Amino acid sequence: MSSQTELVGFFGEAAPWLEQLAGLIDLLSIGVLLIGAARFSLKMVRGEFSGDRERRVAIMNDARRELGSYILAGLELLIVSDVIHTAITLDLDGILFLGGLVIIRSVISFFLEREIRDLSPAEQRQAKT
Repeated sequence: MSSQTELVGFFGEAAPWLEQLAGLIDLLSIGVLLIGAARFSLKMVRGEFSGDRERRVAIMNDARRELGSYILAGLELLIVSDVIHTAITLDLDGILFLGGLVIIRSVISFFLEREIRDLSPAEQRQAKT
């Protein structure tokens, strides 16, 4: 039985549409990551040209915090897409890949969220007092 026959057999005529949907989610994820990278780059340039060191550090911390949020959002969308792909194919390799991706995403998320929290202005003010 071919892969395409298995797809159609399990999900019926919805399988090709689900593949298209997963592809659109992949593109959306890439778009989110690119927007985050562009915003980070613009803030970084703005921060480098600010004369005051404290202002530059504040701008850079804000840019890093924002980029981390975009990365997390992009990773979440990639996982949604991979879940759809894995559900359609029901392939053991896909399931193992998805499990590895979720583990990697969880580790990245843990460290990014910790960095975002550490860079937040409220945390910085509490640390000074």
